Amino acid sequence: MNGAPARVGVVVPALDEEQALPLVLAELPRARAPVVVVVDNGSRDGTAEAARRSGAHVLSEPRRGYGSACLAGIAWLTRGDGLVPPLAGEDVIVFLDADHSDYPEELGSLLAPLDEARAELVLGSRILGGADRRALLPQAWYGNRLACLLMRVLFGARYTDLGPFRAITAAALARLEMGDTGFGWTIEMQLKAWSGGLRVLEVPVRYRARIGRSKITGTVRGTLRAGAKILGWILAWRVSTWLRAWARRPGPRSRARSRSAATRDPAGSRASTGRGRRSPPRPPGWGAASRPRCRAQ
Repeated sequence: MNGAPARVGVVVPALDEEQALPLVLAELPRARAPVVVVVDNGSRDGTAEAARRSGAHVLSEPRRGYGSACLAGIAWLTRGDGLVPPLAGEDVIVFLDADHSDYPEELGSLLAPLDEARAELVLGSRILGGADRRALLPQAWYGNRLACLLMRVLFGARYTDLGPFRAITAAALARLEMGDTGFGWTIEMQLKAWSGGLRVLEVPVRYRARIGRSKITGTVRGTLRAGAKILGWILAWRVSTWLRAWARRPGPRSRARSRSAATRDPAGSRASTGRGRRSPPRPPGWGAASRPRCRAQ
């Protein structure tokens, strides 16, 4: 990336995190990320007040769901009716949990590949960072492993984690057209990034036990709902990509017409090789040359 570093905005979804949130905001390197928006997702405690005292901008998103909170933060940062001027192009949007399980001071590790134009999406991998099962609960540990295995088997995507600490350019995020309002937010981003041909990089990040009880893996119901949503996204995305590929295949008649036209074309070999013709536009992720490079740093 040439010139001055891109502007950085941080989205922190929060639900009843009055105790943990001030620690998260205090450890965030504000010189590098001066714009921080905390999205209060219907808290019943003093989460919003704690965020304001720490100097963050606070949005209220009463529609429950991790994805709903993230979408509200993105809208405020990018649409122009919140942050002015809005983030765009190579500017960066960071997502960070409010429970103090991540290490906000490691933000620079996520931003460096974006500043150097080596990636468009950088994922903080707790697995590469050596997270143990005291911090990453067993249901989260095994759920992560299963989801990453399925993505590798079904798509060839070599992810190691679905961690929430991540950074993406505003332009790349707009292309993904994110829409999940709940637990499927992280898996949606990774599936669409892979299929869309984004340059993806994983970097190791540390991880610790969160403050308070998790709204997802802290309950049986939350664990089952999150697991079903994540697996549902993987399987549905696999089916949809198969169907799209099948729909693009030419039928028997069109193939016959193409062969007939090739034999009648006075340009001879130019017709069969495609030289001198303009190739039809291909969707993102088509062919090995446009496959994203998801790799560990």
